[in-house]
Amino acid sequence: MENHWYKVAENINDISFNANGLSEIEINGKTICLAKHNDQLFACTQKCPHAGGLLADGHLDALGNLVCPLHKYKFSLKNGRNVSGEGYYLKTFQIEEKEEGIFVCIKNPDFFDS
Repeated sequence: MENHWYKVAENINDISFNANGLSEIEINGKTICLAKHNDQLFACTQKCPHAGGLLADGHLDALGNLVCPLHKYKFSLKNGRNVSGEGYYLKTFQIEEKEEGIFVCIKNPDFFDS
């Protein structure tokens, strides 16, 4: 499976985060969620795998877990695991901040076709 890197911003200041440290961006016409916690960036799918809540409308808890706005399910942004015990898994994407800009890696671009 080939890695595809997409430039999403020149630098972190170009990303418009809400008061909860969350943002939505588009890559190839599809939306993903970005999160900023303790000056570290994370990327994941836009919707909660449980009931489709828009994750950018949620918040980050003190540990940096992403909390869905609908049912308060919590997900680790580091590995996508559900940390509140319901057994769901959140798809996460590798993100890198480089001198040339901020890039998100999509390992399977066909993800966008589903």
